[in-house]
Amino acid sequence: MFRFQEMRIRRPHIHEMILGAMSKIALVTGAGSGIGRAVALKLQSHGYSVVLAGRRASELEKTLALGGAEGGRMIAVATDVGKPESVDALFAAVAKEFGRLDVLFNNAGMGAPAVPMDELTFEQWSAVVSVNLTGAFLCAQRAMKMMKTQDPRGGRIINNGSISATTPRPNSAPYTSTKHAITGLTKSISLDGRHFDIACGQIDIGNAATEMTDRMTSGILQANGEIAVEPRMDVDHVAEAVLYMANLPLASNVLTMTVMATKMPLVGRG
Repeated sequence: MFRFQEMRIRRPHIHEMILGAMSKIALVTGAGSGIGRAVALKLQSHGYSVVLAGRRASELEKTLALGGAEGGRMIAVATDVGKPESVDALFAAVAKEFGRLDVLFNNAGMGAPAVPMDELTFEQWSAVVSVNLTGAFLCAQRAMKMMKTQDPRGGRIINNGSISATTPRPNSAPYTSTKHAITGLTKSISLDGRHFDIACGQIDIGNAATEMTDRMTSGILQANGEIAVEPRMDVDHVAEAVLYMANLPLASNVLTMTVMATKMPLVGRG
């Protein structure tokens, strides 16, 4: 059974306490590695106080340790986004520590084995849906509830859709299905949140250089059956893009953005 665990807090420096009233609060899920870690550190370095959420406590600690002394505050909360009680505990920690939430980056995600769809187990399908779709919904739901009632009202939700939100890879039915669904969730949040000053956008990322995409450097399966090496891009470019979206005034919104390695096989997948 998953156990909620709140982790150590990096206490603010004097200049942070002076500017504390001006600091925005961001929550990043999947913050223990890859894109989530890069985005969390980018936001923190630009003055955001950041809540790090993820299932692996030890990896959250590593992200926490990488935070700069000159940035905003950071706390880490071990969370399984697919479990309502764990998400409730996460948002209770956000409310207790900061009293509000300005930005949610819904980034936590996972894939299933790259096998033909008829060979997938129900458990493999369910695990991906639980994290990628249900987890994003639960976090957005709790964020909207907080953003509706806080003062000043409103906030921004940014969903990580992935390139697979538009174009599948071979043998990726669970991941692709959930990422297509994220687009519907993004549009629903954008519509339902507009009356409460809640903006929602989606960033579709292609081939950021993280542990998850390491296999691309030795070649992965293409739609035509070939195995090919794919170009990757620095994950910092993704973090910069999310920072841009987060920094927009609530009167403006990036509904969808694609940031990708220029030469990756996406357009036509070849």
